Amino acid sequence: MTDITNIAKRIIDNVELVIVGKRPQLILSIVSWLCEGHILLEDVPGVAKTILARAFARSVGCKFKRIQCTPDLLPTDVTGASIFNPKTTEFEFRPGPIFGQLILADEINRATPRTQAALLEAMAESRVTVDGVSHELPPPFLVIATQNPVDHEGTFPLPEAQLDRFLMKMQLGYPSMDDELKMLEMLQHEHPLDRISPVVSAEELVACQTAVRNVHVDSKVRQYLVEIIHATRDCEDLGLGASPRGSIALFRTCQALAAMRGRDYVQPDDLKFIVSPVLAHRVILTPDARLRKITAEHVINEIVAEIAVPTMAQNG
Repeated sequence: MTDITNIAKRIIDNVELVIVGKRPQLILSIVSWLCEGHILLEDVPGVAKTILARAFARSVGCKFKRIQCTPDLLPTDVTGASIFNPKTTEFEFRPGPIFGQLILADEINRATPRTQAALLEAMAESRVTVDGVSHELPPPFLVIATQNPVDHEGTFPLPEAQLDRFLMKMQLGYPSMDDELKMLEMLQHEHPLDRISPVVSAEELVACQTAVRNVHVDSKVRQYLVEIIHATRDCEDLGLGASPRGSIALFRTCQALAAMRGRDYVQPDDLKFIVSPVLAHRVILTPDARLRKITAEHVINEIVAEIAVPTMAQNG
């Protein structure tokens, strides 16, 4: 687990040469990558969502591809298509931008539902099927999708089934005054993104993804996790609670966070740190809760506060 901690620290320190004051979000992003999950960044324009994705790709030496989502984007523009070659008189597959390792789907809610659905198989199974032939995507495969929560004109909101495909949903938020001053100083002569180089190989990250699955999760922590999930299904403010996929996501992210913190076992505090980004987008508020301006994050935090935290032995 020491190797995972060191690798995660190297990536975060490298990304912080570009992104300042956002360490909690960077930790969550690494956790998601270690779990082979995907990230949905919902925030206003100009808070470095795209730069975050590019910085991660450069830090790990991954092939970065960007998909700028627009209403006229076709599924084949994402997955690729078979093109007729007159020289060989055969159809040849030309891979699309989904065949990168870190994919930025910028403004995903501007793409049509048909094109959004083209990402589903890739995100769930790390492969795409074109003309009946399946093509594996190169590991480590990560999709970071962004969407603007302010401008809804000409957008297609993601359905619950597709939101559930994202391991985490988070916001970057505006920087503090000190961080923004530091940012201006960094950008004075050149963009700091041009100066960073890989600090971890893609192979090392794939090895970490395999290793985090060996992190021990005590039966008491498992019980605690399931109690939280079931409480979302019985909550009066929620019309739809978390699915079993949410249970699996919470289980995996706890393992990854514990490994990043240098432990081979999960503590309840790991679960409490990660629960809101993992579950908030998987639940649906009731109309009454929306009228009372209650957020899904607030409901999840209240549920966690009401459930007794298990007492763990010192050795985990």
